[in-house]
This record gives sequence, structure tokens and C-alpha cells, in this order.
Amino acid sequence: MKVLLVEDDQALAEALREALGDAGVLLETAATGGEADFLVRTEAYDAVILDLGLPDGDGSRWLAQWRDDAIDTPVLVLTARTRWADKAAGFSAGADDYVTKPFETAEVLFRLRALVRRSHGHAHPVLRIGDLDFDTHAGSVTLAGRPVSLTAQESRLLAYLAHAAPRVVTRSELAEHVYDRDHEPDSNVIDVQISRLRRKLGAARIQTHRGQGYRLAEVDETP
Repeated sequence: MKVLLVEDDQALAEALREALGDAGVLLETAATGGEADFLVRTEAYDAVILDLGLPDGDGSRWLAQWRDDAIDTPVLVLTARTRWADKAAGFSAGADDYVTKPFETAEVLFRLRALVRRSHGHAHPVLRIGDLDFDTHAGSVTLAGRPVSLTAQESRLLAYLAHAAPRVVTRSELAEHVYDRDHEPDSNVIDVQISRLRRKLGAARIQTHRGQGYRLAEVDETP
């Protein structure tokens, strides 16, 4: 999952980057609403963590502008404000969920994963494709009940395919959502990592649709 954190407290931003990064989240940061506005309009994110107290305007104002412009990326509001009126303003602007500072990093992670899962139309925390289970809460993978060991990059790649299944995912979509904007891969890198996943999960499980992209399928499906 690729997430944009909009937070002007650099110490907090770095702490979240490290903690969420250890859980497999690719976290990019913006310190102002203006910087965040540019990024959400030019980059692809699975979710945004948005502080309300930004130096160049209330976060809810920036969020309202995004929603007015049909930017529907899930947004988790993160703020020290505890009054119901402030929470209501965030939800009215288009927030999907809310966490009040101080918070547990684990709560932020669980809420992020739930937001992303629901944005893809999944209610259950375990995404099941045939005998492959991807636990979105634990970030773990089992195949026919047996655990599968994946690298962080392989896990992010599989997670995006699993959330999108049975839809075909283009190479450009994978590059935008799975890799850092400063290190977006060429097609060969994606091919290599897809090949590694196929060796671990079975070649038939990840289908190549020529000229379109990749699709995660049940093993008894034919390409």
C-alpha cells in the first residue's frame, strides 16, 4: 500500500514512516496542504493520512477541495483536536475515518488497511482467491493453509493484485501504487518480481494479459 502522510511535525512524520514502513507500507510525506495538493493530483495513492492543523490552511479545507474535484482517495484524518465539532468538520469535508492524537501506530495501520480494503469493495479482512489467502490485517499470505514467505516488495505487489482481483491491473498502475515515486521501476523490474511471485505461488495464479497487464486468478481458472 502506498500512502501519503500530510503532517508538518517532522518528528512524528519520521516516526510514522519508520513504523508503517516496517509493516510494509510505502509512506510518502508532505509538510503542507499545498504540497499535498500537488501530490494527490499528480501521484496515485491508496490512502492519505491528513493532519488538520497545517501551516497553510486547515486540512479539512484542502480535503473539501479534493472531494469537489472528484479525488476520491480514502482519507484518514489525524489530529490533536478532540471536540466533536472538529471531527464533524473533517467528516463533512469528506474524511473516511478519524484518529485523535496521541495514538497507537497499530491503530493507524489497522484503520488504513480497512480503508484501502473497503475502497476496493472488500468487507472481510482476509482476501481469498482460490486457495490463496491474503490477510490484510496481518499482512500475511497462506497457500492451501501453508504460510508463504514474501519480501516487502513482493508483499506490496501481491497485495495490490489481491485487492484488485479479478480485475486486470496495468503495469503503469502497479508502478504508481507499489513503488516510490522517486524509484519507479521499468517493465523488466516488474516482470522479474512477478516471476518471483509465480515461483512461490504457482505460475498459473498470476495471469499475463498481453498488452493489458496482470490478473490474480484462482488456480483452476484458465488464462
